[in-house]
Amino acid sequence: MSTPRRFRVLFVCIGNSCRSPMAEAMANHKHEDVLEGYSAGVAPAPIIQPLTYQCLAEVGVPVSPDKRPERLDQSDWRSMDVIVNISGEGIVQTVEGFEGATLLWDVIDPIGLPMPAYREARDRLDRLVARLADHLRRAEG
Repeated sequence: MSTPRRFRVLFVCIGNSCRSPMAEAMANHKHEDVLEGYSAGVAPAPIIQPLTYQCLAEVGVPVSPDKRPERLDQSDWRSMDVIVNISGEGIVQTVEGFEGATLLWDVIDPIGLPMPAYREARDRLDRLVARLADHLRRAEG
């Protein structure tokens, strides 16, 4: 029996400090059989927000303490199978010529908000990442 294919997925938000690191961590922790997650930001923040780490820890999803926000235009976006835009329509021009699949997800940006907003974003991303993983598993089957 052959090993299932892992799809390289880049999750993009504005600061690569909240939503996209959450999605990357969930992809790599919960769906590593089919997803190889990465993340980047259009205008990266200087750090991953502490509440990002905290809300993921609540559900047992680790993020490396060495993780730093990365710029979309300096990422390896051309080698991805899928780019998931969590930041709005604005990144389309940045990835012009991308030949893989693109998705647009509407997820609240919790930056500067209290923990309940982080949990809302986390839980929505958890469902969306699971749906993407399930779709890709079926596509490979």
